Amino acid sequence: MMQPLAPFRRRAAMTTTGAAMLFVSACHRGRQPDAYGNFEATEVVVSAQTSGQLQRFTPVEGMRLERGTTVAVIDTTQLALQREQSSAQRAAASSRAAEVEAQLHALEAQRDVAQRSFERTQRLYAAKAATAQQLDQTERDYRTLVAQVAAARAQRQSATLDASASEARVDQLRDQLTKSAVTNPQAGTVLTTYARAGEIVAPGEPLYKIADLDTLVLRAYLSGSQLASVKLDQPVQVHVDRGDGTLATIAGVVSWISSTAEFTPTPVQTRDERADLVYAVKIRVPNADGTLKIGMPGDVTFRGAAAAPATTR
Repeated sequence: MMQPLAPFRRRAAMTTTGAAMLFVSACHRGRQPDAYGNFEATEVVVSAQTSGQLQRFTPVEGMRLERGTTVAVIDTTQLALQREQSSAQRAAASSRAAEVEAQLHALEAQRDVAQRSFERTQRLYAAKAATAQQLDQTERDYRTLVAQVAAARAQRQSATLDASASEARVDQLRDQLTKSAVTNPQAGTVLTTYARAGEIVAPGEPLYKIADLDTLVLRAYLSGSQLASVKLDQPVQVHVDRGDGTLATIAGVVSWISSTAEFTPTPVQTRDERADLVYAVKIRVPNADGTLKIGMPGDVTFRGAAAAPATTR
């Protein structure tokens, strides 16, 4: 009578074992991510600010550069010659201005004498002690000197402006000479180089691209229903595939939330795939060991995140 119960017990045991396996599998997979995205970095393209031949160019792709390091030197021969020419023009203009100033003082003195002579002749003519011809001569002398003084003042102003223009040109060339030595604007890793030593470059021509890879940004997308649960400076958990079937969990921080919605990008998935509009968010993720790469995919969990170091699961 007990034998018919054996198949039932075997089926119950199999059911219990299957449920346990499903539970273990579910625990292994863990919670589904809240959002997906790709890593990016703030890239800076460094360009030439003067024209000439690259006499020295040290950046190499993958090289680590510190801020303020001199990475390139552009030939400055022509700029130096132009600066010497402008300096000579400035000196000539200043000398001319000083000469005109001296002439102006002499003309002003002559004008004052002519003015007194004209006024005295007017009084003599009124007293019938001078002729009309004498009056006309002194008036002509006085008015001629007045005109010469006005012309000398105009020449002085022109010479002063020329000296100022030459001074500005010298300052401009001095600045260009300073910028002929290209300095690295930020610490980071060289991503791409666009020039080589010996090439001729022009102002604005890209030389290399650099980015700080110590901290990357995961750009992810959220649906409108998820947006209310995400805040700036909120700690989150970022997961990336190590390539051996395990996931690395890294603590990140929400640094930016878009204020406008956009249509769902083609390669991006969200929890609610029925939503046509999503909001972009940026999450700062430390990358001191260089594990993360630009363009690498990652996913993020917003709830229950703790600021813990990178782990493997």
